[in-house]
Amino acid sequence: MKKEPLRLSKLMSERGLCSRREADEFISQGLVRVNGEIVSELGTKVMPDVSITLEAEAMRSQKNLVTVILNKPIGYVSAQPEPGSGYEPAIRLVNDRNQFGMQKRILQRGDLQGIAVVGRLDIDSQGLLIFTQDGRLAKKIIGENSDIEKEYIVRVSYMGPEKTLPSEKLKLLNYGLSIDGEKLKPAVVEWINDDQLRFILKEGKKRQIRKMCEQVGLQVNGLKRVRVGKLTLGKIPEGQWRFLEEGEEI
Repeated sequence: MKKEPLRLSKLMSERGLCSRREADEFISQGLVRVNGEIVSELGTKVMPDVSITLEAEAMRSQKNLVTVILNKPIGYVSAQPEPGSGYEPAIRLVNDRNQFGMQKRILQRGDLQGIAVVGRLDIDSQGLLIFTQDGRLAKKIIGENSDIEKEYIVRVSYMGPEKTLPSEKLKLLNYGLSIDGEKLKPAVVEWINDDQLRFILKEGKKRQIRKMCEQVGLQVNGLKRVRVGKLTLGKIPEGQWRFLEEGEEI
């Protein structure tokens, strides 16, 4: 099959070099080389097997991109709320008063510029919420081909005729359910105690856990995300945040 040329920014994003927006910025600044030659024209198309490298200045700017980990309380929305809704966005908690621990870095002007939430939590859920300026990190966590685990502790009560959730329904939570006609990926769902389940998912559809539980007769009374990939909530108190530190992996 004949290979077709691709837009350079799209190819850079697919290779995980940066986001498409960042790619366009680097290209326009003359910071991208294709097969050793600087390319500075936006919209340039290249063959999919070309060599692409970033200039040192682009790599330094990527190193300075900010990622923030927040322990979101119930009652805050993850992204910007609809005008007039009265809801408060979680990013407002990321201020110098709420920084957790004695980190080397303090919040500076520009740290929140262009920052975006990665993997939302609904207003009734709490726990680990990530904001980042780094498009590569966002794609790693929520990209179409992401394989990153997200772990949740979910407090539930069973609304069916039996006293406890039947084993066949627990199996359905692990695999066999669909949302909006689309089969869900296999999950790991297991009891922690009499009223709490651990969910480990590799996808994040809107209100997925609540919809899964509803299908098997479970009522969700509390939902907390405690891990994304290798990154855990740890000891960050509710409503506080910290920077992702150099060397930490997700």
